[in-house]
Amino acid sequence: MLNKNILRGRDNFSKVYNKGKSVGSKYVVVFFLKNNLKYTRLAFLASKKVGNSVARNRARRLMKESYRLADYEVSPGYDIIFIARNTITEAKCGQVARSMEGALSKTGVIKK
Repeated sequence: MLNKNILRGRDNFSKVYNKGKSVGSKYVVVFFLKNNLKYTRLAFLASKKVGNSVARNRARRLMKESYRLADYEVSPGYDIIFIARNTITEAKCGQVARSMEGALSKTGVIKK
């Protein structure tokens, strides 16, 4: 069975890109949109600008682990897309975590 907390489908991504808002930080760009559901759906992306497949997979793993270890909680009812910038290739997990928290705090979707 598919996990309901993962954002899937071209329509959902297009809606977040076109109707949502974005906030950038040093290592990530965050797109977000209210989804009127009782849970939050997440996506972690890295384009070919980040590097080869090894670098892109590392970038996604860094973002996922940083989100998992975070001491904040995201309010339910949002679609959130994290996109890695090419600067993430030399970053450590702690740096990415601070960058993601800073970007999410600008959006106003987190609660401490």
